[in-house]
Amino acid sequence: MKTDINRREAIRRVALLMGGAVSAPAILGVLAGCSAEPDTEAEWKPTFLTQAQAALVAEVAEIMIPRTDTPGAKDVGIPAFIDKMLKDVYPKDEQARFVAGLADFETQAKREHGRAFVELEPALRAALVKQAHDPAVEVEREATQPVAERGRPFILMTKELTLLGYFTSEPGATQVLQYRPVPGAYHACVPLKQAGKGKTWATETSYRF
Repeated sequence: MKTDINRREAIRRVALLMGGAVSAPAILGVLAGCSAEPDTEAEWKPTFLTQAQAALVAEVAEIMIPRTDTPGAKDVGIPAFIDKMLKDVYPKDEQARFVAGLADFETQAKREHGRAFVELEPALRAALVKQAHDPAVEVEREATQPVAERGRPFILMTKELTLLGYFTSEPGATQVLQYRPVPGAYHACVPLKQAGKGKTWATETSYRF
């Protein structure tokens, strides 16, 4: 039976990593029960994104949360989670923003390196993600409008969905983040290692962007 996961707490933690806010569609989708699941089929097929778009998104998500001693984004089914959230939860204008931003990101890879993003060496892929991510974070930090009014660019929409999908998945919640069953028993004061198996909500070992 799947482990009970505190989704509201995961959303709160992701909001902190996103600079204070999570978009409304992402919150609604997660609270409605959407979650990432490890792929069980030999070959997963997207229903909203094209196969090529899904492959690019999968690589970007894996750069953001790579496999280390814990599962990476692809291990827990983040590409399928993002595809499902976009199809079932996000409004058409947000869908269009994501797809347009994804296309621009791919165009940038081809312009700079003459190849599609997924054909590049890992170091070049990571550099392109950082190149898109860091300026977007700066714009987000200085923005005065709410997220609902201004929207987020492709790279930050992908980041938000990757984090939410990962930290509300069973592997992400139990192997990376400190996991506390809901409602859980009360323990007054115990050592951190005993309380959280040596894990905390910090993500230095697995979260890159």
